[in-house]
Amino acid sequence: MTYDTIILGAGAAGLMCAAHCVGRVLVIDHAKAPGEKIRISGGGRCNFTNMYAGSGNFLSQNPHFCKSALARYTQWDFIEMVGRHDIAWHEKTLGQLFCDGSSKQIIQMLLDEIERAGAELWVRTEMKDLRKTDTGFALTVEREGQRHALTCTNLVLATGGKSIPKMGATGLAYDIAHQFGLRMTETRAALVPFTFSDGRFKDLSGVSLPTRLSNDRTSFDEALLFTHRGLSGPAALQLSSYWREGEAIRVNLIQDMPLFDLLRDQRQNSGRKALTTELSRQLPARLVDFLSQHIPMQGNLADQSDTALSDLVEALSNWHLTPSGTEGYRTAEVTLGGIDTDDLSSKTMEARDVPGLYAIGEAVDVTGWLGGYNFQWAWSSGHAAGTAIASRG
Repeated sequence: MTYDTIILGAGAAGLMCAAHCVGRVLVIDHAKAPGEKIRISGGGRCNFTNMYAGSGNFLSQNPHFCKSALARYTQWDFIEMVGRHDIAWHEKTLGQLFCDGSSKQIIQMLLDEIERAGAELWVRTEMKDLRKTDTGFALTVEREGQRHALTCTNLVLATGGKSIPKMGATGLAYDIAHQFGLRMTETRAALVPFTFSDGRFKDLSGVSLPTRLSNDRTSFDEALLFTHRGLSGPAALQLSSYWREGEAIRVNLIQDMPLFDLLRDQRQNSGRKALTTELSRQLPARLVDFLSQHIPMQGNLADQSDTALSDLVEALSNWHLTPSGTEGYRTAEVTLGGIDTDDLSSKTMEARDVPGLYAIGEAVDVTGWLGGYNFQWAWSSGHAAGTAIASRG
């Protein structure tokens, strides 16, 4: 069977690419259903983009690479598509857009779009062999117990990264890139919780509060969640993309809180109150109990000098922790790194030295922040490759 374009991967980027291709197009995926990461995202409501998406929200060895695709297919373009399909949505926080209903609406929208474009979709299909030909590519795949020989002019790598292997994630795109001589940047689990081998936070599991998490490279002001294994929540997930093993992170538990002034005023008005009692009005009580084992906060408010209060504020605003590691690809929302962007065209996503080979989405060394940015990269890069293929007829 001969196709103009075969797309490996029926996730966000692959489906978006198929919706914009022309000619005979086939999308292949080994999963039992398309868009599985879309389905589970955003608690089942899909954080499908971010109102503030821009190149500054992405990590890559070449921070300029993503600019072209993001500029030519923006969050507003995707929002317009969502509107055309009558999918109701809302902004949650920090520009994050979610479906009012179900993430399955986004999957169905994309399936409707590829049907309109005339593309075929094969799920439960395994690739067994791939080679380059004089006119494109030859593939052998297995579907429903039968092997099929396929050829195509264009081959698109949209199989994602290594994150969440229980969802079927593999390093297939990286293997194919290596086969055809494309370079790789280091890959790491990103947007992933931190772990501490001593289980120090197990008694705080479930406690959440707004914080500022930082290291020497960046900081994030978002919610922090203590777990039985370590630290999670948006702040921890965001910082994990900028963290390396052995590094300390800094936790500001009282960012934007004038705690010194609050405690000094209460010392004047309610000096007989225990310091921990007053702190528990400002921070979760379980967290205060935990911190009292490590930071001096004994006695009543009246017993605290300005220096003691100042030292306490410093300790709470500059808590140094060194994670043992992260939970890895098992729970990572995305893979950092991937196919080296120096080997791809930023306009078309085509490999510079392998005509007809394209790489899009998470497979590429472009990684977004938490909050809909990685989906926007999938839409933008998929659109870039699809329209480039379509322009060639």
